[in-house]
Amino acid sequence: MKKIHILVLRAYVGPLVMTFFIALFILLMQFVWKYIDDLVGKGLEWYIIAKLLFYASSTFVPLALPLAILLSSLMTFGNLGEHYELVALKSSGISLRRLMAPLVGLSLIISIIAFYFSNNILPIANLKFHSILYDVREQKLALNIKEGFFYDGIDGYVIRVGKKETDGKTIRNIKIYNHTARMGNTNLTTADWGTMELTADKKNLIFTLHDGINYQEKVEQRNYFSHRSFQRTIFKENQRRFDLSNFSMNRTNEDLFRSNYQMLNLGQLTYASDSIKKKIKNRSEDMTSIVKNGFYNLTLLDKKEKKVLIDTFKPVKADFMSNFTPAEQNQIINGAISTARGIKENLEMHSNEIESRSGNLYRYEIEIQRKFTLSLACLILFFIGAPLGAIIRKGGFGMPVVISIFFFVIFHILSITGEKFSREGVLPAWKGMWIAPMVFLPIGVFLTYKATTDSPLFDMESWQKFISRIFRKTK
Repeated sequence: MKKIHILVLRAYVGPLVMTFFIALFILLMQFVWKYIDDLVGKGLEWYIIAKLLFYASSTFVPLALPLAILLSSLMTFGNLGEHYELVALKSSGISLRRLMAPLVGLSLIISIIAFYFSNNILPIANLKFHSILYDVREQKLALNIKEGFFYDGIDGYVIRVGKKETDGKTIRNIKIYNHTARMGNTNLTTADWGTMELTADKKNLIFTLHDGINYQEKVEQRNYFSHRSFQRTIFKENQRRFDLSNFSMNRTNEDLFRSNYQMLNLGQLTYASDSIKKKIKNRSEDMTSIVKNGFYNLTLLDKKEKKVLIDTFKPVKADFMSNFTPAEQNQIINGAISTARGIKENLEMHSNEIESRSGNLYRYEIEIQRKFTLSLACLILFFIGAPLGAIIRKGGFGMPVVISIFFFVIFHILSITGEKFSREGVLPAWKGMWIAPMVFLPIGVFLTYKATTDSPLFDMESWQKFISRIFRKTK
């Protein structure tokens, strides 16, 4: 490899790594702000939050990597053009195509790695991420009994503490409502003062109460509503133990999430989509048989040959219903209505099932196409960023960032639009998911051609001459 190629690779790899992690960090901060309410105040261990953020950042790679390639390629060739290095290289006989050759090879390698990541690593990251996020969102808020408020975070109890002393243990004016019997406010304990402590394993909360009274209505006795039995117990010291096992984070079995389309690789997605297609086909055939056999009782069938015996019909008048008595007419009409309603209900049930399975099928097919569009997006955006950088000749984080965001936003909007069309069944998945790459591929080819042929794409004087020629031709 020539030294000039090593120079270009070094100039490209640095911005690529930097912009990739910057984009990943921005997307991760967006995730944190979105789920901040589910993370704060639950007493989560630091390693659980670290795992969640790590797996979340892995799921953002399909967004961060194409943006980083677009921005870094634009910055690299923009810097070379801004410092007149491209001019010097071209004057020495090195064309832009030769300069882009090692970066094209590197982009191909990145595209292959992106496909491997999307097919093998991303499903595992999605599985870990969604399972941890589900457990975090289901996690109860950490124990926090405030002064003067009724706290119902402990199952079966409502606790009110009038005042907390500065030592963090002594509490005063205590009320504890016991609702474990599910009979309302029939058991109340009050105390003048006491202490509140956690056990060493933090699985239990111990209240040691002093100078208190327990009020209890004997609702389990006979004739409660007429006698209203009531018990009052005065105590000098009483200890209550509350189970805090519900406050510890319990991990859900990951197998419950494994069948989701985001947690499958290409082979598993193909197998699942084929299975859904077979089920949809079977339900469609069932609907056809329901319609065919729905009115079997109006004719006689030959069970051996499975043919309708036409000659079993007796000659009737042109006015069919006049052949029967009023009672028979009502019976025939009611029977036909009942049969039609039954067929309609069966068809609606099968139709709803087909619609539901079709929606799942669209999601699986979209995910199959996404495995390939990520790789191609990396390559296409490189062929947009590199020639644009050579044309505008601006480096740094100014103009390149603006142009990169502009192109990436359009690319992302087209991707989301195509995916939505495919999800709703308006377009097949292979069409909807390839809208953005197919729109940007000609743009990349056009920009690469213009940059390699030194066409004055952004020269205003050239555009003025071009427009004036058009006006002269039209006149």
